[in-house]
Amino acid sequence: MTGRVDDPVVRAASEVIGGPRGRYVVSRELPWVLTAAVLSALTAVTAGLAVLLRAPCLRTGFTGDTQFWSACYADLPTAYRDANLKAGVAAYLQGGDGAPVTGQPPLTGLVLTAVASLTPDGGDLKTRAAWYFALWSVLLTLLLLVIVWLVASSAARPFSAAHVALSPVVVLAGFISADLLGVALASAGMWAWSRRHRTLAGVLLGLAMGARSYPVLILLAIVLLALRAGRLRETGRTVGYALLTFGALLSALWLLNHGAAVSPYTDWASASAGYGSPWLLPQLAGHPLPSGAVTALAVVGWLVALLVGAVLALASARRPTLAEVSLVMVGLVLVTGKSFTVQSSVWLLPLIAWCAIQWRDHLIWAGAEALNFVAVWLTIAATTVPDRGMPAPWYAFFSMLRVVAVLWLVAVVWLRARERRGAADGPEMDDLAGPLAGAEDALLVRFS
Repeated sequence: MTGRVDDPVVRAASEVIGGPRGRYVVSRELPWVLTAAVLSALTAVTAGLAVLLRAPCLRTGFTGDTQFWSACYADLPTAYRDANLKAGVAAYLQGGDGAPVTGQPPLTGLVLTAVASLTPDGGDLKTRAAWYFALWSVLLTLLLLVIVWLVASSAARPFSAAHVALSPVVVLAGFISADLLGVALASAGMWAWSRRHRTLAGVLLGLAMGARSYPVLILLAIVLLALRAGRLRETGRTVGYALLTFGALLSALWLLNHGAAVSPYTDWASASAGYGSPWLLPQLAGHPLPSGAVTALAVVGWLVALLVGAVLALASARRPTLAEVSLVMVGLVLVTGKSFTVQSSVWLLPLIAWCAIQWRDHLIWAGAEALNFVAVWLTIAATTVPDRGMPAPWYAFFSMLRVVAVLWLVAVVWLRARERRGAADGPEMDDLAGPLAGAEDALLVRFS
């Protein structure tokens, strides 16, 4: 059977190595292990570029306005310096005066302080903060590699993992914060679900919920697909273990440090609109919304995401995949949330890979992310040097352009899932990527 490349971006890029395969080429698809190994090497290059982007800040210890003018800001060293992470895990767990205040979900807060305990003693605070970022750079690279291998081993086309390994979004946002910890755990939970390891999937998704909040949407997507398949009892074990794992993690931290356990959620409830959120626009115009109104709008966003996910999962002619339902729901929650931080874009990467979105659409989204990435730092810098920073109207334009780009991804996935031809319930409930959606997806070289 012939092998064809119909993604126009991949076809153009292949000219570097001699052009796309010819009509009469017959070839076996590379084993996913070999594909993952090649992509792992490319992931190292992407991670290196992400670290290189932060070089100006490494020289200054991530202090001063340079981190905004040079667009090299990262939350990690800032948290080490400002949140007293150097106090260590023991202080974090025991609470009290002087304990680290991470403002992060329980598992993320624990890992942040654990890595801080590995930072070499000696030197000034700037040097230790740079060391902290260096340690996290190693850990984040390993997490990226894990995500690449999980996607490559379970995608319909293993090379779809290139959406993680080669994404410009990783360079821009992947090394800002610890979000990749939650992304890796959520991806592992989805992988375990696709392998029908129900208990393991529940435990991993419970841990993911302890690192980020968005894996709740993945769990809801599983429930919706199980409802359509009539397998709620089987799914109950996954949901039960996820809630039990998250509950045990939260309860243990609550007993040791009540503030660290509940503060991320109470802080969210009382917070006003933040960068990236459409609810920030009235504030930029001089008419900020009350925090209660912003909270209500964010909750409505979750409800809308659940409703849209339910329509996709239950009313499509052919059952969509878990990745498709999850991407639609996560995308809607991102664009309607209280804030849409730069780093939260990495939540979408493995879902994009499993959905096998064309690179054209990926790069459209990544271009909007890049424009917003520059705009947000120039806007923050404008608070100290107004005549050099970005005016609020321009920031509003670029941030909303990013919102539109995410909605574009949601629309692409929605339309493809709704228009897929075939048997009424083709994909199994466990599928992450499902079958190839027709000839237009034939990056895969089949052999018959």
